[in-house]
Amino acid sequence: MAKSNPAQQTTVFLLRKALSSVITLIGLSAFVFLMVKLIPGDEARVAAGENASPEQVAAVSKALGLDQPFLVQLMTFFGRLLRGDLGTSITTHVSVTQGIGQVLPQTIELVLLAVIIVVTCVTPLATLSALRRDGAADFTIKTLVIICAGLPTFWLALLLQYLLGTKLQLVPISGRLSRGFDVPTRTGSVIVDSLLAGNPMAAWDGVQHLILPAIVLALPFAAQLYRIMRAELIQVLAREHLTVARAKGIPQRQLVWRHVLPNAIGPSMTLVGIQFGAMVGAAVLVESVFGLVGVGSYLTNAVAQKDTFAVLGGVLVIGVLVVVCNYIVDVLQLIRDPRLRAGQLG
Repeated sequence: MAKSNPAQQTTVFLLRKALSSVITLIGLSAFVFLMVKLIPGDEARVAAGENASPEQVAAVSKALGLDQPFLVQLMTFFGRLLRGDLGTSITTHVSVTQGIGQVLPQTIELVLLAVIIVVTCVTPLATLSALRRDGAADFTIKTLVIICAGLPTFWLALLLQYLLGTKLQLVPISGRLSRGFDVPTRTGSVIVDSLLAGNPMAAWDGVQHLILPAIVLALPFAAQLYRIMRAELIQVLAREHLTVARAKGIPQRQLVWRHVLPNAIGPSMTLVGIQFGAMVGAAVLVESVFGLVGVGSYLTNAVAQKDTFAVLGGVLVIGVLVVVCNYIVDVLQLIRDPRLRAGQLG
């Protein structure tokens, strides 16, 4: 039997990954649907209003299909999902797709800035720590990382607001734009909309408003990435070919940029992809403290009101982001590492 060519093997591998991602999202949706149903409270009562009569509540329940058995409601939800319909919020009476579409870009720009902070800060620190292993610099960096990882997010947010925002007045402490900036909404991202409107000052003001929440969001994830990157860098530095390269007199900077970092970046890429999705979920508390409107605040209100379709839509969007990020990282790893291609594609 003739072997399939590498292109066919790659296509089959990517299709299998995509199929497993879809199955994961279906399982996630079913699980969250069940969890929402177990939350105490009457969805029909929330939708009808506190002062609604029992007859009005019953009518709303029938109109929304809430009087149907659990499995029927679940199958109905999946049927709408296949058509791209996430349902309608029972509290705002607005399409869940539209509601999430209005807040998702703001969360994405916050998470992107946090990822940039994590990568740009951790890479030089982990490299220095690995090169100076067990030295004073390594000990100092590890101590700072442990401290940052252990700081409560809520306390850290309030502390930075007080020190950097109130006392030193370096950056704004809440909101998305300062007064005086009027930016038309096109994409939902303040920074992108400001640039599209030809207003770079407003875009910079938007970045300044995101600096504090992005730092607070980034610190716990920076500690995770530091540990992984430092360990991988130490392993790469101990390889025999690098010892030979040092003996030949190749400068250390050249060794790090051309040989060490490219070989150590694999696990870090995977972790960053996972962290991107996790940051979207972790943005709930950060958005609340800094007065930002995003997926986190949307989900918080939806859970409080037992808004089934809004909760499902928000969790599903976060799940899709996690799965898509992991899928992209898998593809990049296949492109980057021939050893991984050989292992995964047989």
